[in-house]
Amino acid sequence: MSPTLSKRLGLLRDPAVQPLLTDCRHGIEKESLRITADGMLVHSEHPAKLGSALTHPTITTDYSEALIELITPVSRSIDELFGNLDQVHRFTYSHLGDERLWNQSMPCRLPTNDSDIPIAWYGTSNVGTLKNVYRRGLAIRYGKAMQCIAGVHYNFSLSPALWAQLKQQDQDTRSDQQYQSERYFALIRNFRRYAWLLMYLFGASPAVCASFLQGRDHRLQPLGEKSLYLPYATSLRMSDLGYNNNAQSGLNICYNSLENYIASMLDAISLPYEPYAKLGTHDANGDWQQLNTNLLQIENEFYSPIRPKRVAQSGEKPVHALAQRGVEYIEVRCLDIDPFAPLGVDPSTAHFMDSFLLYCALQESPELDDAECQAASDNFNLAVKRGREPGLQLQDNSGERSLVDWGNKLLDGMAACAELLDSANDTQSYTLGLDQQRAKLADSALTPSARVLAAIKEQGDSFFRFALAQSEEHNRYFRARPLDAKVQAECEAAAEKSLAEQEAIEAADTLDFDSYVDQYLSQRV
Repeated sequence: MSPTLSKRLGLLRDPAVQPLLTDCRHGIEKESLRITADGMLVHSEHPAKLGSALTHPTITTDYSEALIELITPVSRSIDELFGNLDQVHRFTYSHLGDERLWNQSMPCRLPTNDSDIPIAWYGTSNVGTLKNVYRRGLAIRYGKAMQCIAGVHYNFSLSPALWAQLKQQDQDTRSDQQYQSERYFALIRNFRRYAWLLMYLFGASPAVCASFLQGRDHRLQPLGEKSLYLPYATSLRMSDLGYNNNAQSGLNICYNSLENYIASMLDAISLPYEPYAKLGTHDANGDWQQLNTNLLQIENEFYSPIRPKRVAQSGEKPVHALAQRGVEYIEVRCLDIDPFAPLGVDPSTAHFMDSFLLYCALQESPELDDAECQAASDNFNLAVKRGREPGLQLQDNSGERSLVDWGNKLLDGMAACAELLDSANDTQSYTLGLDQQRAKLADSALTPSARVLAAIKEQGDSFFRFALAQSEEHNRYFRARPLDAKVQAECEAAAEKSLAEQEAIEAADTLDFDSYVDQYLSQRV
């Protein structure tokens, strides 16, 4: 254990400080495609009884009108977090009619024609139209199919009071917010060093429907007649077949400080890109089809396994919110949907994530140079495509080391963090969560990716049949557990309120959309 980690753990063992660990904040955003009973993408609008996708705080859409996103309120405990996630699922299912949710990261059978995948619609307000045009830009830049991939985002923060204690221990003279922002960036750097471990432990997309890659170059192997896979893959979603793309491959987004991150992100947003310039901002009919012709329309277009975050005001760019008010929390974006969990993620995963992220926050985190950045990316990509390969070697500062040995070493380091969280929360769940992951390192057959492949084989080597069967099982699970009348009524009222809020926003607009886009994109930091 490093002296820095030991010193910080010592502070957190102080009986006066340890209770601050109960004030960690959590949030989950879980995406799912709406499908028909036979597993086809629906073409229906976002159900009106679920409220406004623009203004509802817990039910929205992501890329497509059919890609629903369920969001928990900020929760202090894991139990509260999953209670909220369960409630929003049960309310959503109450208004799905004969539709289901596809509980798998890689898409169902998509239409053969991209134009038949409906882009999300947020109403006629300027802010709603901007969200729609941004998605039109994603369609012409990357194709619609890629945008139908779904995942679980895990949001996490430590208490500002805990950061203040660590700042005092470090005798740091910066403001509380400056210190907090820089320490979140230290967390992010360590996350990048160790994120390959999450791919091995939680990757659950080793196979895809062959239709998803129709006409695309790939090096996957056939599995049955209509599925493709890699035998040791963990998460094809996070590979170059998923969210990664050639246009962004040359981006060098720096995580060594908030200032450098903002500067490098602003460079990417303002960098002209000839292929997009040829498309133009408007189509042949004069309609908007992308917000600008730069490499990134806005910073959210940058695909990253983790993001520094600050809650933005309506119409405010995320990078502007960070520049003005600093980092508030981090968003982990690389977790696949767990097809064996009705909610798409289990509490044991969340308990492990807290231990992992606390370790990343407390461990020493020197700045990343170009060589270490490349090694981190290479390790991540190896774990994504070959993570369960026996004897797989990764690269660290001292040379090659096996994924299993390094993984066990990291879990050893995280054990003290899990014990602290157990002590503060009067539970054993964090240590038990760590033990579950250690078992996966001992036996790769226990990983979600291996379990998915085993289940696919039981379904006649068909990814589609496996995924549809799991989605149908979860459909029955939620429909058998309707909310009680009082909670259902509260959820109905929240949906109605969100529709009224959307109408108010639309009625209040006075600026034409062209001017609104100019104003939005010209925000200075």
